Amino acid sequence: MTDGGGAADDIRRALTEAMAEQRLRIVASLIRTTGNWDLAEDAVSDAAERALVTWPRDGIPDNPAAWLTATARRRAIDVLRRAQVERGKLADLAELEELTGEGPEASPMGDDRLRLVFTCCHPALALEARVALTLKVVSGLSTGAIGRAFLTSEATMGQRLLRAKQKIAHAGIPYRVPTDDFAERVDGVLVVVYLVFTEGYATGAGSLADEAIRLARLLVGLMPKSDETRALLALMLLQHARRDAREVAGERVTLEHQDRSRWRHEEIDEAVALLRRPWTVRGPYAVQADLAAAHATAPSADETDWVRIVALYDELLDIAPTPVIALNRAIAVGMSDGPLAGLAALETAADDPRLAGHYLVAAARGDLLGRAGLRDEALIAVEQAIELAPTEQERRQLEQRAAELRES
Repeated sequence: MTDGGGAADDIRRALTEAMAEQRLRIVASLIRTTGNWDLAEDAVSDAAERALVTWPRDGIPDNPAAWLTATARRRAIDVLRRAQVERGKLADLAELEELTGEGPEASPMGDDRLRLVFTCCHPALALEARVALTLKVVSGLSTGAIGRAFLTSEATMGQRLLRAKQKIAHAGIPYRVPTDDFAERVDGVLVVVYLVFTEGYATGAGSLADEAIRLARLLVGLMPKSDETRALLALMLLQHARRDAREVAGERVTLEHQDRSRWRHEEIDEAVALLRRPWTVRGPYAVQADLAAAHATAPSADETDWVRIVALYDELLDIAPTPVIALNRAIAVGMSDGPLAGLAALETAADDPRLAGHYLVAAARGDLLGRAGLRDEALIAVEQAIELAPTEQERRQLEQRAAELRES
């Protein structure tokens, strides 16, 4: 123990750091041992509350994380013993011995954390339940914070979490890392993480985007051989690096016009280093990350390597042939080979019925026509895009483009 009680700020700092380091490990091991999700979370919360009472009196422990681990396990044991007494049953000694470390050696903590992630992201759960459960149990966000992030009440989010935990318990969803369908299940986990990121990035909820990156870092550490996990982390870092330049005075700024001095270059450097490592398999996240890196590492918009970007879109279309990717490729062709070539590629992409009536087709057509010097035709296309735009922010951005065309 440290001498004296320690200042309140020192205690809170030590507790915050210890919880960040150890919370997930304790929760994951307690869930594996007890099978009780609520007990595991409550035991860790109780340990943190006890620290705020005990540490001012006794001093900060030499190893705060170990203190929290021991306290949470004792709390779980107390609750289990009390429940067993109330049921008139003897204690389950094997279970309690494992909690106290007196029985057979438990599986590695890393395995417990990975088991927890895969269980939260099990495909038998609805996607919204997977996201909520991952944020609550793996990340430790409060129910209220998750509800606010997804524009719903704390009570509603609480019910979603309860139903998810009940389904895990009653449907026999195993608490394990899959073996036979590991690669497929990893993809499902990454979908959840990327959904958390895109929700935070699109809405400006920085804490959600930060949490998604933290989750991806955790997964890279737990699955170092998963190329797509590393690629997703790189992709999110590259997108996140531009967050400070995306808006000026409340208005969205396109990538082409962003102030690149406001990009976070330390995140770009980290992502580029991740992408330089050799690949076993190049999946969609790897190609998307390379696309983002081509933009992020260009000294200016005019110096962007559009030939490489078109080639990357061709590679991505081979992996995931979606109409939106074809649309983005057409825009890249327009930047690489000239706006008329881009318009020809756009018309081919727009033949896909899934893009019928999509505002992005009209917006892309207007942009390419404007670059070709066909102002009147460009203005007609942009005005069509304004009518189709799904959000007020996107309408304002297109109206600004229309104003620029009228003035040109």
